[in-house]
Amino acid sequence: MKHLIIYAHSNAESFNHAILETVVTTLKEKGDEVVVRDLYALDFQPVLKPEDTAAMRAGQTPADIKVEQEYISQSDTITFISPIWWTGLPAILKGYVDRVFAYGFAYTAGAEGINKLLTGKKGFIVNTHGTPNAIYDEIGMTAGLKLTSDTGIFDFVGIESVGHLLLGSIGYLDEDGYKGLLKQVQDTVKTVL
Repeated sequence: MKHLIIYAHSNAESFNHAILETVVTTLKEKGDEVVVRDLYALDFQPVLKPEDTAAMRAGQTPADIKVEQEYISQSDTITFISPIWWTGLPAILKGYVDRVFAYGFAYTAGAEGINKLLTGKKGFIVNTHGTPNAIYDEIGMTAGLKLTSDTGIFDFVGIESVGHLLLGSIGYLDEDGYKGLLKQVQDTVKTVL
């Protein structure tokens, strides 16, 4: 299996980075091929500019977008790892979706509706947030985040969501709490990927 991990956290010493390391190690132990695209390390340009859209309409996809689309095309599974900031994806990851999951590459539209061009691939998401999970569950935020990412991004382009972990209380746990979350990530990766 070929796994593409899209990683978005600005701090190389964050808990998200520990999650990334756990996912990569677990997949490699299974004998899978793993590619990590660290959007901050790449200094990925997240703003979809009018010239990007015009170039893609003319069949001349900008080079930085084309590179990312090639990684997606070659992957069996796509994993997003990021924090939740202001109840959404970090701007750099949202911009990645805006620019890379483009019309003509990830989807088209026709008389029958949306043509999902990434069908056959699987998607997995791990998000962290500071709010306790029970509060996000109670106010509907957990369901909302799953809907906007699993359905609004992955399903829209044909990627089958196989799991979405939302890990809360980040910044407020003790060492055992963080170890428990990493074990949950490891066990989930072994099960669904």
